[in-house]
Amino acid sequence: MGTIAHPQRRTIVTGGLAATAALLTGCSSAAGTPQVTQVGAAGATATPSASASTGPATPSGAFTRLMEGNRRWVKGALLHPDQDPRRREAVAEEQKPYAVVLSCIDSRVPPELVFDTGIGDLFVIRTGGQVVAPVVTGSVEYGPVTAGTPLIVVLGHQRCGAIKAAYEALHDRTTLPGNLQAIADSLRTAYAATLKQKTDDPVDTMIRVHARQTAAALRTNTSLAPLAKQGGLAVASAYYSLDTGRVEVLNGAPTT
Repeated sequence: MGTIAHPQRRTIVTGGLAATAALLTGCSSAAGTPQVTQVGAAGATATPSASASTGPATPSGAFTRLMEGNRRWVKGALLHPDQDPRRREAVAEEQKPYAVVLSCIDSRVPPELVFDTGIGDLFVIRTGGQVVAPVVTGSVEYGPVTAGTPLIVVLGHQRCGAIKAAYEALHDRTTLPGNLQAIADSLRTAYAATLKQKTDDPVDTMIRVHARQTAAALRTNTSLAPLAKQGGLAVASAYYSLDTGRVEVLNGAPTT
């Protein structure tokens, strides 16, 4: 992922990070493209395919774009923006996604569809139960720190199998097979907080608690906190309903 010039973040992108980014050349930057109009369900017309550098540049703008896309998903009026050949060509060498989505691996929750986005719009990181570890955190940091991506969304979802398995293992004091236990171990803090709430559906509560906790941890991350303090980054937690397709914001939504 090539290093991107972003003056406000040069104090954060140290020589070590810049060197790391240099090793990943080709995964990030900005380029222009001709615009293409697309037609979605019910004759709805999509916003023309933007160049790689013309997506939302603010946390609130990025958040609004995502939530508009989710409303289209819920209604079945998808526009499929930024998915034409000319957009593909525009971002072939350079990209500038406007949001990072950290979500579960669940096959029913593809962020690009849930938010009706296209090529070059999102950095997407997916792990079981959207648990984090250093390499995952580094992947989340990459967009905001090197590309100026203004929004991070931690997306939990209804009936998460990974969190259900972790809850049951922790509750019953059993061990999950192989590296699945690492997922359960990563969720101990969310499990402890869930027990204190004493709800009728502890697994669903744990899903929501975990998303909030993860977002809170990212807001205090040493690389991300300065960006949030400057107003150039927001970190929101959200919950996706498998039944309705709707994304419910839990906390951290930008207001300006």
